[in-house]
Amino acid sequence: MVRITRVHTGTGDDGETSLLDGTRVPKNHPRVSLYGTIDEVNSLIGVVRMELERMPGITRFHRPDEANHALGIVQQELFDIGGECSCPPNNIPKQIELVGIEECDRLINEMDMWLEDLEPLESFILPTGSAPVAVLHVARTVARRAEREACGLREIDGEEVRDEVIFYLNRLSDWLFVLGRWITMNTGEKEKLWTPLGKRNSKSE
Repeated sequence: MVRITRVHTGTGDDGETSLLDGTRVPKNHPRVSLYGTIDEVNSLIGVVRMELERMPGITRFHRPDEANHALGIVQQELFDIGGECSCPPNNIPKQIELVGIEECDRLINEMDMWLEDLEPLESFILPTGSAPVAVLHVARTVARRAEREACGLREIDGEEVRDEVIFYLNRLSDWLFVLGRWITMNTGEKEKLWTPLGKRNSKSE
């Protein structure tokens, strides 16, 4: 169990911070950027959960607990992954359990389950909608950024990221997208589709 008695330490006043293994690095180090971005995704998911509970259409949403429960599990796993990424893989404390392929596969299984309820896409979806859906679109783009940062970290000499971390982040962005579509369908909203420029111009003629 983590015990936190004080948040402010003053040890970062010089522009450096400590990784999980005690190594001091600049606060703009790519590894710090990675776990910071993962924290950003997690925080956005927290906003989605808040918006789900207060959205006007919640009375028409017959399965809000299912979405909230799934998002809660992902928040827990993002804390696991963020903690892991705050340390080089070869120095991760032995007592820390790591997210594995089972969690990655669960994301795929949940996506497949939701997709069974959805109509196939006929165009790209504009990133908008009800409050929780709009925030899910933001969260998926930040998840993509986290994935890019994880891949970029691998290209730096002496830095590593486990394959499972990249698998998870890659699938998570798709998972957030599909969940947004599924929530839209369950609340009876209409998806806002992208209309290519040529078709938009022809409509105005």
